[in-house]
Amino acid sequence: MVGFNMIDFNAEIISGFSLGNVRLNENISSYTNEIYSCFDVEVRSYSIPDGSKNNAYILNKTLTIATNHDGFVFSIGCNQEYKGRYKNILHTGQSMKEIIALTERLRIFNGSVIIDDDFGFSLILPSPYDEIADSIENIPNDIIFNQIYVSDFSMWRSGH
Repeated sequence: MVGFNMIDFNAEIISGFSLGNVRLNENISSYTNEIYSCFDVEVRSYSIPDGSKNNAYILNKTLTIATNHDGFVFSIGCNQEYKGRYKNILHTGQSMKEIIALTERLRIFNGSVIIDDDFGFSLILPSPYDEIADSIENIPNDIIFNQIYVSDFSMWRSGH
């Protein structure tokens, strides 16, 4: 795999698996050479309640790769600069009205919208709706979704 970039801001978004060709549960060390040689990288460290530290690697202010303290990728996000699509239809920059027209069921969990009970993919509600919206009906049709995340959100399922 030497000689070409694996990370691609046009790659398909695959629920519960990958975004930008970065794969969940892979160690960040698999990507570090490419990350630091091909992208502008910002690393943010943050502490979690158990005292360990997680990292977020932000590439070209477009793709965010979150890793646990052992370096394993547990979440990958993107913003409106990312051009890949989920199931060839959903992408950042779409309005609530568009998303409703393209999907069958939407539910809100923890400031995110889960599409058709797919708990490996989420659209992040923009502020202030991430804090105040309890149901889809609370979201105006013209709200634009500028962030998508791929992870394992299945633990949210048991609460609802």
